[in-house]
Amino acid sequence: MSHLSGKNFHIIIGNTAVNVENMTATITDNSTFASTNGVPDGDIDGDVSCEGELEFGLKEFKKLNDQAQTAGSWKDLGAFDIVCSGSFGEQSEKLELFGCKLKISDLVSIDPKAAEKVKRKVPFYVTSPDFVRINGVPYLRKTDTQGL
Repeated sequence: MSHLSGKNFHIIIGNTAVNVENMTATITDNSTFASTNGVPDGDIDGDVSCEGELEFGLKEFKKLNDQAQTAGSWKDLGAFDIVCSGSFGEQSEKLELFGCKLKISDLVSIDPKAAEKVKRKVPFYVTSPDFVRINGVPYLRKTDTQGL
């Protein structure tokens, strides 16, 4: 049986298809257990966040830089939805990250002895109450986002 790999994924940022060298997205859910007299006694809802990082070669980074230029600057870029979808054989996966705000961290890292292309890292964080969907299933409950 063949398995889905990173090579099978397609990434869309806003309306732009991009190829990434690497991508991560991490949900932090600060829900925890409650305790009474030191004994677990239910749970407590906590705040949630999602952050990640996109790594691009210069050719793909240029696509985002062109959008930043149109907006006026990188800081003027609005939030984008990021969709990662992949399929191979009978397996498929779709991750949707809503209202992602981009910033730049590793602007340049040049190693004259390295035989690899120059890359740029673009961290992001999710800003929308729509938050994250995994294969169409929202991470948050409807009541978590009610009224937002």
